[in-house]
Amino acid sequence: MKYWNLKKINQSAFEKTGIIPRSMNKLFNRFKQELNPNAEVEALEEFKVAKYQTSTSVKYIIVLLIIPILINQLSKIIILDPIINHVWNRSSDYIFLNRSQEERAFADLQRFEEKLHFEILIGKLDSVPIKNVQKKMSDKALEIALEYSQESANAIKNIIADFISIIIFLSILIINKRQFSILKSFVNESIYGLSDTAKAFLIILFTDIFVGFHSPHGWEIVIEAILRHFGLPESRDFIFIFISTFPVVLDTIFKYWIFRYLNKISPSAVATYHNMNE
Repeated sequence: MKYWNLKKINQSAFEKTGIIPRSMNKLFNRFKQELNPNAEVEALEEFKVAKYQTSTSVKYIIVLLIIPILINQLSKIIILDPIINHVWNRSSDYIFLNRSQEERAFADLQRFEEKLHFEILIGKLDSVPIKNVQKKMSDKALEIALEYSQESANAIKNIIADFISIIIFLSILIINKRQFSILKSFVNESIYGLSDTAKAFLIILFTDIFVGFHSPHGWEIVIEAILRHFGLPESRDFIFIFISTFPVVLDTIFKYWIFRYLNKISPSAVATYHNMNE
């Protein structure tokens, strides 16, 4: 029984797109099943297949998400933290990994100095000797240096830990090919089983988030966060070039997918999408 279930799931996972839309095929199959004298037995078997497919897909998604994240965090805490902190903070004379960090550190120190002088001028702080002001500046500079030194060390940890997580993620995909086929079938059935309005809604939501008129600001924030995560220089030219090219390429690929695949599978969903988009 279990072998038959896996065979049926794998067949649906690699089902190719035909000339006739899936909705018409499902309609004909429904009439055929209703006229079939063994319909109850087959319906029970299909329910068992769907149940097995859903449970296997959920478990596989949990494994794909939890194991790489767990290994990422454990590798940082157990292995990378003591090694990187020792090598970077004690054995290295460097504080910054790139010029962007240095510029942000100077800006932080400058803002502190301006705030200190402003508070003295408005009387919030009593007039203090120059030596005390210099001491406050020195303490703040040391605090900023420690902060950015830790940020640099964390960036090195992130690079190594994320690389390990990617290897674990790919290993899970390669080792468990059968579970991946079941997950692929589950996702396909879930997406194509939605109504035309739901499909059009998801398409509009996806395109507006990633390639909409307001998306450049979101892309800028995401790219800056990624660059800081890996300790890479925050080049404004690179960020602007990426924003001006990648969303356009993504939009072109998405429109091609709608024209090439979705238009064959569910033409009514494409029509609903155009009407809602207008």
